[in-house]
Parts: sequence; structure tokens; C-alpha cells
Amino acid sequence: MRTKSPVTIVSDNDQIKKIIEKIDKVVDTDSSIMLVGETGVGKEIFAEYVHRNSSRAEKPFVKISLSALPLNLLESELFGHEKGSYTSAHAEKKGLFEIANTGSIFLDDIDDVPLPIQTKLLRVLEEHEILRIGGTKPIPIDVRLITASKIDLKILIEKGSFRNDLFYRINVVPIYIPPLRDRREDITPLSSHFIKMYSNGKEFKISDSALRALKMYSWPGNVRELKNVIHRLTLFADEEIHPCDLPLEIRNEDPLELIVKACDRCFVDNDMSFDHVVSCLEINLIKEALQKTECNQSRAAKALKMRLSTFRDKMKKYDIDCGNIFNSP
Repeated sequence: MRTKSPVTIVSDNDQIKKIIEKIDKVVDTDSSIMLVGETGVGKEIFAEYVHRNSSRAEKPFVKISLSALPLNLLESELFGHEKGSYTSAHAEKKGLFEIANTGSIFLDDIDDVPLPIQTKLLRVLEEHEILRIGGTKPIPIDVRLITASKIDLKILIEKGSFRNDLFYRINVVPIYIPPLRDRREDITPLSSHFIKMYSNGKEFKISDSALRALKMYSWPGNVRELKNVIHRLTLFADEEIHPCDLPLEIRNEDPLELIVKACDRCFVDNDMSFDHVVSCLEINLIKEALQKTECNQSRAAKALKMRLSTFRDKMKKYDIDCGNIFNSP
């Protein structure tokens, strides 16, 4: 009987819940899954959730960050080498694909893989076998592939730095994980989760004003940054965490800078027209006003110096629902 997954994905966000439902539908297939999201959103925990809930749960789960190794080491790490295949190859070495055989392999930062490795990786996926460096005999493998990318790989395909055929091999089940700034309702449960993780049994309470500051911060480092902040707080704060305990950048972030950061994709996405950029800014301003006023539309409209009827028209236009806005304490 398969052991129930020990992996917990903490979220009150509807989009994350839908992602989990999507994963649960394909978890027992061998389909390749590609996770796309900014650095720090938690792609590795989703990859582990896939493996631990699959029929391969008791088999190896191998993880590697492809951006962490230079090209001359990456090929050996992935596919292994035979003794004497090059100067420092004093013994044969199994690659990570061999080690992951019958289990799952998680290739993080697939967007950083150089083209020569992409070609070899494509062959592994097509032939279900690897060839060690210096080897002459193919080695059959059976692995579930999970990849992760910081950006949309189609952008790299257009630039000629990512193989189109490899993309379609790994993009069977694409999953986009939204950044923390777009799911602020997760800040409260994630903070509680990390407090339990690091508090060593000590009781901590986050004051309303400190929690409000956490929710207003733009979290450029996403869940990873929140995790590190909470870890630090459990080391140095007293039983109740106040704004003065928070890092300076969280206490002092300028509201206008917050909006600009929330709309960062507006300024870097060359495909967005001027109207789309304006819409992006309007959406974030409206959401910000609703968050600050606990979803009181009259007060939010007044804060933006906007007629209530116009404010409500824009909410309808952008499909903004107070049910999806986190509740301020």
C-alpha cells in the first residue's frame, strides 16, 4: 500500500488549489510536468508533491539545479561517465538519470540548459536510455521527468536558445505557479506554517500591524523570502511579533514602489500594449485600495478619488471580486 504524501502545500489561494487538483489528476501517469514560476515561488515543493503522491513514491527522487553547474560538469552529472573517458575520470560514475531509475528526476532551471545538453536530453527522453560519456553501450532508464523554468520557454525558443522539439517533450502538463504578491491571502497561513517549522515549540503571535505589513510587502523573493524572514523572526523576536521586529525593507516599502513592483511584468513584457500596461496598473491600484479598506468599496473609491459608480464599473470590467481579496486584520 502506498504511503500517503508527507509533503504539504500550504495555501488558501483558489489558483493554487486548482493547481493541486490538476496535479492529482495526472500524478499517477508518466506524463512530463513543467513548472513555471519566478524564483522562490516553491517549484521544488510542487515537484516533490508530484513524486510523493505518485506510484513511484517509494522509488528515488533526484533533484538538480541545472544553473548551478558549468557545462563541462553538467553532462557528467546528468548522464555519468566511464573510467578513463577524460583526464580526471579515474572511476566510472553513474549519472543522475541512472540514479533516478524507476523514480522521478526534477530538473530545475531548465531555461539555463545550454543547447548541447538540450540535444542529449532530448535523445534520453525519446529513446528512454542514456549513454555515459566515453560509453558505447546504451543504458535503459525509466524515469518520471519534472522540470522547472523561471520564464516562459517560448521566449527562449524565439531567440533560438531553446529547442522547440525539447519544449514539446517536457511541456506535456504545464503548470504556472503565481508569485506570492498575486496570492497575498497565502501570507497568513504560510507565516503560521513557517513559525511552527522554526519555533522549536515556542509560542509566537504576529500582531495585526505586523501581519498587515507582511501582506503589504511586494515579496520579490516570493515564498522563499517569507520563509527566511519568519525563520529570522523566530530567532530574535519575543512571543509577539511587531512591525519593529520586521526587516527594514518590509517596514519602509514605499506604496508607489509597491504598485510598480506588482506591475513589473507590465514594464518588461514587450508584447503588452500601452492600454494593457494601464489596465495592469489600474487592477493593482484597485486591489490595493480594497485591501487597505477591508473590501469596503465606498472607502476604496474615495481613497482613489473616484466615483463609486466608476469604481464598481472597473471592478466589473477587470472581474475583481472581494471574495478573492485577502481580508486585512
